[in-house]
Amino acid sequence: QVQLVESGGGLVQTGGSLRLSCAASGRTGSPLAMGWFRQAPGKEREFVARIRGTISITRYSASVQGRFTISRDNAKNTIYLQMNSLKPEDTAVYYCVATTDSSGINYRDENRYPYWGQGTQVTVSS
Repeated sequence: QVQLVESGGGLVQTGGSLRLSCAASGRTGSPLAMGWFRQAPGKEREFVARIRGTISITRYSASVQGRFTISRDNAKNTIYLQMNSLKPEDTAVYYCVATTDSSGINYRDENRYPYWGQGTQVTVSS
């Protein structure tokens, strides 16, 4: 089992920045591909970003490409999501996810990730 704990959410104005963190514990000896999904009120959950592999291959959704950056600190078993130029439409609960499947296949599919954090709220005011 892998446990994920997110932190760093909050309230920010349009154009501001936030950094989310997600610390993994448990069976972290297995290679983990990790990432972020988000769910806005009344909307389906959507893929945001993912990082995998020893060379930290990253992927982003089109809506955050160029504004968000995902990174990892392997020594701390932690990933980060630096969110810049935030918009009201970025308001959502952000979930950290992980999988031991590092193939990268269907990485946008939430069903590919068996491990989920509890979520952290990000609110961007206009």
